[in-house]
Amino acid sequence: MAVAGLSTGALLVFALIGVALVLFVSETFPSDVTAIGIVVAIALAEPWVGLTPTEAISGFSNPATITIVAMYMLSAGVQQTGIVEHLGVRLASFTRGDPDRALLATVCTTGPIAGVVNNTPVVAVFIPLVQDLARDADVSPSKLLLPLSYAAILGGTLTLIGTATNILASDVAGALIPGRDGIGMFEFTPLGIVVLVVGIAYLLTIGRALTPARVPVDADPLERFDMEDHLGRVVVRAESPLVGRSVDDIAETVDTEIALLQLRRDGEVYALPDGDATVRPDDRLIVHGTLQAINRFRETNDLRHLHREDVTAATFDEAPTAYTLATAIVPENSEFVGETWGDTGLERFHRTSVLAVRREGVLYRTDLAEIELQPGDHLLLRTTPETIEYFADSPELWLVDERVLEARDATDPDSVAPLTSRTPLALSIVLVVVFAAAATPAPVVITALGGVFAMLATGCLSPSDAYDAVSWNVIFLLAGVIPLGLAMERTGGATAIADALATSGEVLPALAVLYLFYVVTSTLANVITPVATVVLMLPVAVDTALQLGASPFAFLLAVTFAGATAFMTPIGYQTNLMVYGPGGYKFTDFLRVGAPLQLLLSVVTTVGIWAFWGV
Repeated sequence: MAVAGLSTGALLVFALIGVALVLFVSETFPSDVTAIGIVVAIALAEPWVGLTPTEAISGFSNPATITIVAMYMLSAGVQQTGIVEHLGVRLASFTRGDPDRALLATVCTTGPIAGVVNNTPVVAVFIPLVQDLARDADVSPSKLLLPLSYAAILGGTLTLIGTATNILASDVAGALIPGRDGIGMFEFTPLGIVVLVVGIAYLLTIGRALTPARVPVDADPLERFDMEDHLGRVVVRAESPLVGRSVDDIAETVDTEIALLQLRRDGEVYALPDGDATVRPDDRLIVHGTLQAINRFRETNDLRHLHREDVTAATFDEAPTAYTLATAIVPENSEFVGETWGDTGLERFHRTSVLAVRREGVLYRTDLAEIELQPGDHLLLRTTPETIEYFADSPELWLVDERVLEARDATDPDSVAPLTSRTPLALSIVLVVVFAAAATPAPVVITALGGVFAMLATGCLSPSDAYDAVSWNVIFLLAGVIPLGLAMERTGGATAIADALATSGEVLPALAVLYLFYVVTSTLANVITPVATVVLMLPVAVDTALQLGASPFAFLLAVTFAGATAFMTPIGYQTNLMVYGPGGYKFTDFLRVGAPLQLLLSVVTTVGIWAFWGV
């Protein structure tokens, strides 16, 4: 049966796409879970869609998926050399005290690096470095963190391995464009350079003026998380029922909305709830909780509230205890994602408690034990130096506090990340992978896997670190949406959409239709994931170009570049989500700074494609 010329299979695919888009936008389920549902639905719809169960799971064996897995692992090998930290610290030594040079160093460093190394870990490494730069340059870190993310996104357009969307486009080019085996490693690099240069110029001028200074220059972590009404000092009166009780006993029986953090007595400081100190009259307690909970605790236990003595970061750092404050981001591939704080075991095994969570511009400072952690969550932690060192080499939490650098020596590259004897070897392996993919007939998936083998065989990367480096939710997302693109093509759905869009060619020149594809793709990429957008749009773009008699490669590049440059929302790209919390941004900040950049690049990219390849 057909409706309006569409087969039943095409209608089912469009219905599935509609449901998937709603789930992607609403985030009812994580995107990778939605993708798994897509695979199941396509397999069950075999009689109408025409994809066998084997084809429904073909996304897992797709060369693009395997290549992206390999690139995550290669990036981890480079990351472990410490070379990125070294470069950032050495550049920082030339920019201290000058806001202009700090911004210039930020965008001109991260952009080129992101062309070869996965931009997510690059941004994770640079966030504390950039915060340190901002403090020394007496400028709000917010003025540097958004440009950091944007520059990393722009750098992804430089090479084939710059982003997952580039690799997907190469796979589609080989499958759908006659006479093409894919995209060369540096085939679109000239356009990528133009996009990067124009983007950097924007960030240094117009973007700089539009980027807000949300976080005060000298704000400590407590100020950034607006903890003024959630931390307090109280004095124990002589008649208080707490007198004579051990802090352990008090911690076990106190209201769950209250946490005891410190006991101060005659210049001595005791970290709580550790230790077995007994409370005495005139002891001062540092407590964490809502203002209402602190007041109830004070009234119940006959305590005096010291309203004029604020609790600051110095309260924790200057005291000779085993605890300090730190801030961290939950990466998308962390094993803690989906777990409550209590389930993570960080309190029990790492003596780490969470004081606040910032998620998509919203602050959570109560009932934290019940909040399920999500990718991009910005956490305020009370932790230990040993735990900080542990997570410095762990993919589960990214420490993004410049004060962590201070604990070492942010001006000394060797104290931040000492280079190992395998550093030259790891860098050589990545260079061989890049140039072998560019200069030999070997597919990039084979050269990338060869590089992973070399990393593992030479000890530059351990198998556990290699697996930990992969963002498996992205891989499952790819594996789910790739068959969806195949189903669109198999059922004629992509051709049907292309037929409708091709009618615009009767009134618009091909260059204008090309621009239309860029705008539509970039808009969708800011709302749903760039990967899902590109998978859905690429077959349509190629079919439309063939019907118009235009260059299918040009249309493919327009979709690729548009999908790889999502600036207008924090959810459009992982690096945007990473700087969202540390920068203290509002959702509208991304629209204010990113929309003009998106509009500028839509024109630059479209004209660039026409100039380099024709339309």
